[in-house]
Amino acid sequence: MDLIEALSADAKLVCVVGAGGKKTTLYALADRLERAVVTATVRIPIFDDHVADVRVTRDPVGTLRDATEWPLGLVPERERSDRYLGYDRETVTAIRATPGHGTVLAKADGARTRLLKAPNEREPQIPATADTVIPVASARVVGAPLADDNVHRPERVADLTGRSLGEPITPEDVGTVLAHRLGGHKRVPPTATVVPLINMVDDDDLAATGREIAAAVHARADVPRVVLARMADPSVVDVVDRRSD
Repeated sequence: MDLIEALSADAKLVCVVGAGGKKTTLYALADRLERAVVTATVRIPIFDDHVADVRVTRDPVGTLRDATEWPLGLVPERERSDRYLGYDRETVTAIRATPGHGTVLAKADGARTRLLKAPNEREPQIPATADTVIPVASARVVGAPLADDNVHRPERVADLTGRSLGEPITPEDVGTVLAHRLGGHKRVPPTATVVPLINMVDDDDLAATGREIAAAVHARADVPRVVLARMADPSVVDVVDRRSD
């Protein structure tokens, strides 16, 4: 199964949340989709090198109608030298509805380069029209302590998993976060397809860890599949569908 099919990314609006590879996933998908648009509902680091063109505009719909280079980045404002701001959810919905482009790929929360996260009360910023939501976590977080160095908002992950701060993170913990209605499934529209992504599966041991995480996800949430991948390549390592458990 190729990357686009595995992640159900051939859709009108795909939102990526979580930690451990959101931006890498967005850019990999943009490279493989026809006439893709990359945007965000939250802050996003400067990504000009990952797309054909970036337009900084308060009129993304009008700008999109005149676009000729793809993939195209759309953002409302450069906040500082290293990042852009994102649009509100209604604006991303309007971008989705504009004809003449392919998939809209949106970063819908932040994680400060950590490997796992649970959202706060304001997150994620997923538009109601999202067709696919991809919650991401890194296989490398398993075995690491539940602490700020590895996890964004570790206290929230502790609340979801029952794990104490400082304890080693297990595959079941990661699966719980990805599957939880206050974790990877938070604010997902009822009509959206959810495809969890286990990233940084770089060797056989991490692949085995990823399959344990996938089993924990399937035990807790109704998702069609869990994808194990190395998004830095990018390549699909394995696809664990719900019939496999």
